[in-house]
Parts: sequence; structure tokens; C-alpha cells
Amino acid sequence: MEYRRLGTTGMQVSAISIGAWLTYGSSHVDDEQSIACLRTAIDNGINFIDVANIYAHGGAEETVGDVIKDYDRTKLVVSTKTFFPMSEDVNDQGLSRKNIMQSVEKSLKRLGTDYIDIFFCHRYDPHTRVDETVRAIEDLIRQGKILYWGTSMWTGSQIDEAVQAADQFNAYRPVVEQPIYNMLDRHAVEGGLEDTLGQHGIGLVVWSPLAGGLLTGKYDKGIPGDSRAATFDQDFIKEGFAEFRLERARKISQLATQIEVKPAALALAWALKHHHVDSVITGATKPQHVLSNLEALKINLTPEIEEAIEEILNNKPPSSMRTIVHPDEIAAL
Repeated sequence: MEYRRLGTTGMQVSAISIGAWLTYGSSHVDDEQSIACLRTAIDNGINFIDVANIYAHGGAEETVGDVIKDYDRTKLVVSTKTFFPMSEDVNDQGLSRKNIMQSVEKSLKRLGTDYIDIFFCHRYDPHTRVDETVRAIEDLIRQGKILYWGTSMWTGSQIDEAVQAADQFNAYRPVVEQPIYNMLDRHAVEGGLEDTLGQHGIGLVVWSPLAGGLLTGKYDKGIPGDSRAATFDQDFIKEGFAEFRLERARKISQLATQIEVKPAALALAWALKHHHVDSVITGATKPQHVLSNLEALKINLTPEIEEAIEEILNNKPPSSMRTIVHPDEIAAL
């Protein structure tokens, strides 16, 4: 396993990590398979496990908690998040002091642990002053319930705002951002975040590095009836699986075949090549998926391969382009 420092902190995370979005604790993957995937990940050196309270409405945290109790907790890096509504209660959402404090307590119970290694603000909250959020997190850090904190899908200016608030109150700064980043959706990082990350020494742990499975080769001939994508909202299918995206994915698969690697491993290796990326958060519904993802660490992306990839992608987009977001996230708003 390869380990990388998280931003400018002293903590190291596995370059390949495992996440629970749309999988563990849900109807998509049964508990036995979920546990098998997590155990395979940990047993093969993956130390970073990423969840959120909204994933399966707490179910993902409970599943992770069932597994990590059998391991040395100090050797694992566990993250969770809050922002999206967890109930009809008007205060059970957002980044208010009340919700952050209560969400962390609930997450700790579901995870069966005393502390959270990385706590993410799952989205920017336009209805809560950033200083309120920062000071609530600072109190939890001083209580030992959070070690580090970060943001997810925040813009550069929003991260600047959080850093300024932290400095104003001599509080801990955010140390990591979690955006979407893959061969087909690269503008959130490359179109605006890079300067902010470099200025503040903030690292990246990226989600959807395989573009929802599009870069695995599974959808090269269309959407199989038994695939997860077959259950997705049709508007998302129309946009996320647009023909121009499928065509690029097919060509990446062809290139992977030529250089004798798996398409998914090539896509993960490409994402890991970015100098700010500390870890790629992968999903797995079967243990063999975990092992297959680890093959990315063996790939040497030569300048020739990188050039061939860029010729296929030809997609360095302006920062004004919209990110493809899964309908489950939209429904959670």
C-alpha cells in the first residue's frame, strides 16, 4: 500500500481508500458483502474509510462500526460528514452549531468509537455563518471528538472564508477538501480549486474517481439491466451517461487493453497522479473489486500514456461548467 500525507498535516492516509456512498448499510449491498469488502480493504492496507451520516441514513456508519470494532482503532482513519437533512426536524440539517454538535454525537454512537479522524462539512451552508461552524468544530476538536476537519464540494472562495474565520478565532483550519474528480469530471479541481489548495496547504481526497462506474468498462456497450445505473433517475442517465462521455470511456477502455491494465485501475492511477490528491475514495460491492482497485498502484503513467489519455479526453473545461451530481444527492437536499 502507498500512504500519503493528508495535505500539510502529519497524518497519512492510504492512496486508495474505501467509501460507503450508495453501498454499505443500504439495499444495494447486503450486510455480509459489505463487511467482507471492508475487511478485505483493511486487511490489504487500506486505512482510510469514508462515510457520512446521510449514507443510508446512518446505516453506513453502523456497518463500518460493526467492522472496525474488531481492529486496532488507532491504525484506522475514519471520516464522516454532516449537512443533508436526516429527518423532518428543521434543526437536523445544515452546519449550525446545534446540528454539528448533535450530528457528531450520533455518528460516534453509530460508529462505536470515541473520536472521528476527519469530520467533513458535506456542503457549504449559505444559511449559517461560517464562523459559527468553525467555532463549533473547534470545540469538538478540543474535546477530542474530532482530530481534523475538512470540506466537501466547497468552492475556493468558500474555503478561503473558512480559513479566514479559523485564523480570526485562532481555531484549527480545514485541512482537506473532498470534491468529485475523475477523467470525465475534472473541472471542480482543475478549474478553480488548485490555487486555493496550494495557498492553504489543503489536501484532496476525491470521490467518484471512476465516474459512477463509467470508467470501469462495464458500460462500454450500454447500461446492463442488472447494474446499479439501471436504477438511476432517467435525467441523470441522460446527462451522466451522455454519448460523448460514454465514447471517451470506451476509448479509455481500449487504451487500457493496449497497455494491458484494467480500465478502472488506469482511471484511478490517473486521478492519483494529480499533485494535490492524497487519496481516491473507491466504492466496492464485492471483495474482488477492492483488490482490483489496488492494481492502480502498480501502474506507471509514462508521459506517452498521459499524452494518449489527454488526446482521448480533450476535456479541460472552463470552471463555469456544471458538475454531474447523482440524483440521490439532489433528493437529499
